[in-house]
Amino acid sequence: MKGLIDTHCHLDRLEDVPAALEFARHHGLAGMITIGTRWSERARQLALTAHDSPELRVWCALGTHPDHAHEEALPSLDEMLTALEAPQVVAIGESGLDYFHGTEAVKPAQQASFRRHIEAARVTGLPLVIHTRQADDDTIAILRDEHEKGAFPFLIHCFASGAKLAEAALALGGYLSFSGLLTFKKCEEIREVARHAPEDRLLVETDSPFLAPVPKRGKPNTPGYVMHTAQRLAEERGMTMEQLAAVTRANTQRLFTKSAA
Repeated sequence: MKGLIDTHCHLDRLEDVPAALEFARHHGLAGMITIGTRWSERARQLALTAHDSPELRVWCALGTHPDHAHEEALPSLDEMLTALEAPQVVAIGESGLDYFHGTEAVKPAQQASFRRHIEAARVTGLPLVIHTRQADDDTIAILRDEHEKGAFPFLIHCFASGAKLAEAALALGGYLSFSGLLTFKKCEEIREVARHAPEDRLLVETDSPFLAPVPKRGKPNTPGYVMHTAQRLAEERGMTMEQLAAVTRANTQRLFTKSAA
């Protein structure tokens, strides 16, 4: 899997970070982005980038997951812009909408947080890592509304929906990132999207320690397992692993511009 980059992991949730990094390094992973889930805990993500090395790059994203939006104070734009200047911060998020667990009462907080993260992405040019679950219509509506105010880079992480969301995101210039879900038997709709998405908008990720791909399903996920998702994506698109690694790495560097510096 030489050259692959795990564009979405949660190193702060792993039981043994050094072991995970060694496994990834041994298997040729080129880099990873550890993603924030609470703005108030952004220092944890920044600290994890101390593991960065020329052999295995470690970057981070800062933001608040929608599940926590009603628990976190909404940061001001100025506060966000200051924190996002750090060289190791290559993205914003994860943010978005998640209506799976929440009630109507949490939707306003999620939507306000989502829009603030979009505002920061528009100003900085850093890509927004979007989490959306059972909220496709509202996600599309907010993306379109905010895009009218000015373009901003973004990706739909752990893509778990169908053609409607994919087409809307792609039409606005977004990228699609595929996780271990791509390998699950019941996720044919996701594979259908993956087969037909433009080659220059594809990314791969683990979302570790969650969603370990087949054949590691049921075990804690780790960034090195991105090779299994990449292999399945390559098979679905009729590519070799070398071609898939080159394409997704180029896409990662184009979207996460600070990672190419």
